[in-house]
Amino acid sequence: MTSFRMTEMTWLEYRDAIARGATLLVPVGATEQHGPHLPLSVDVILPTAVCEGVAEGGGYLVAPPLAYGYKSMPRSGGGQHFPGTTSLDAASLIAQVKDISREFVRHGVRNIAFIVGHTENLWHVSEGCDLAYRENAHLADGLRILNVGYWQFLPAETATAIFGTTQIDWDLEHAGIMETSMMLHLRPDLVHMERLVEHAPSRVPGYELWPHDIEAVPSDGVLNTATAATADKGKQFLDAYVSSLTQALKQAFDRT
Repeated sequence: MTSFRMTEMTWLEYRDAIARGATLLVPVGATEQHGPHLPLSVDVILPTAVCEGVAEGGGYLVAPPLAYGYKSMPRSGGGQHFPGTTSLDAASLIAQVKDISREFVRHGVRNIAFIVGHTENLWHVSEGCDLAYRENAHLADGLRILNVGYWQFLPAETATAIFGTTQIDWDLEHAGIMETSMMLHLRPDLVHMERLVEHAPSRVPGYELWPHDIEAVPSDGVLNTATAATADKGKQFLDAYVSSLTQALKQAFDRT
């Protein structure tokens, strides 16, 4: 096998890797605005990079990412009113997760991990995983399916080193310091720090209301200014996520 990326393998290489018991990692992102300084693909790039970092340690394959996610909400992603934010209904995302899980199982995969990069996806991916397990567990002895948001694996020491004693509000980190720093580390060519305008953290209500109150969302789509982001911080974030998530996956899929 010359690559851990599923799309770069022949079907024979993929077949053999599965036969050796490789765990399949599936990045689940979104096509969504991330302020004037970041591309629409942030929520795809970051979980894919985390998956690839884990896979470099051996024993894992990385499937093509799901590039469209559930609807962006004002309190965590800015909202659907931003051009370029292109989203799925919940049923569509659930069906994708369920269907591709069925296909993975059909080919012999027994460990599947969905690594989510878009907050609004989490519960819907969980529903897809639940349905997939219910429909396929009897066909695949030892089947295990995992769903997690990669940001949930930030070690306390890394959080303290970067944010100090301030408690992290992950909703406000949309296009914030963490995502911007990781993009500066991974894809600096796509980051435009000069376009950032510093402003106070957004005070979007902690509930969802229809129709959405788009006036509560900063016009630039950034919920918490990311002017403190750096590439060095981005490397710290990525290294920490890869290390802690690798340990979590080993624990989740340990058969001993």
